[in-house]
Amino acid sequence: MAMKHTLAMATKHTLVTGGIRSGKTALAEQIAMSSDTPVTYIATATAGDGEMTDRIRRHQAERPESWGLIEAPLGLARALEKAAEGNSPLPCLLIDCMSLWVSNLLHAGEQVFNAERKAFQGALAKYPGEVIIVSNEVGLSTVAMDPLTRRFCDELGWLNQALAQHCHRVMMSVAGLPLVLKDCSRSAVGEETTE
Repeated sequence: MAMKHTLAMATKHTLVTGGIRSGKTALAEQIAMSSDTPVTYIATATAGDGEMTDRIRRHQAERPESWGLIEAPLGLARALEKAAEGNSPLPCLLIDCMSLWVSNLLHAGEQVFNAERKAFQGALAKYPGEVIIVSNEVGLSTVAMDPLTRRFCDELGWLNQALAQHCHRVMMSVAGLPLVLKDCSRSAVGEETTE
């Protein structure tokens, strides 16, 4: 049974989606670099093994030193609240990524999953600054064989749909090339352009 996730439209929020190694993080970082406010990177990854530790170090080395960092493997709502506390101007937040966050939540248990997902959606709807969200597109593959993977794909797919409704701009990276799926920048909030 599909979970309904609804968020109000935000005029400064962007969702960047794509497959593995599609260039979505690089695209999100380019968007963040064009922001006229300081950037805070919100990382959901955890270094569970040597390969992931190396991957995290590479990402850190490639980011500008001026960017802030908040590590939030579970508590994304608190990370958004922390970024807003006493900051003027509000930082542009780059959240990378929803797929690791959903995986972390599923392994933390049902109660944590439901509470953190709801809290994140509430905090995101309240954050008035620019937010760039990176997420994997899971809808272009076969149905998984095991229940946990099917649940992961369902939950991430539903979350992506809610975020796409909420964000004024949705982009997909395919082979390193940006594809604009939605851009309401030139229209009134809540009205999508048909270009």
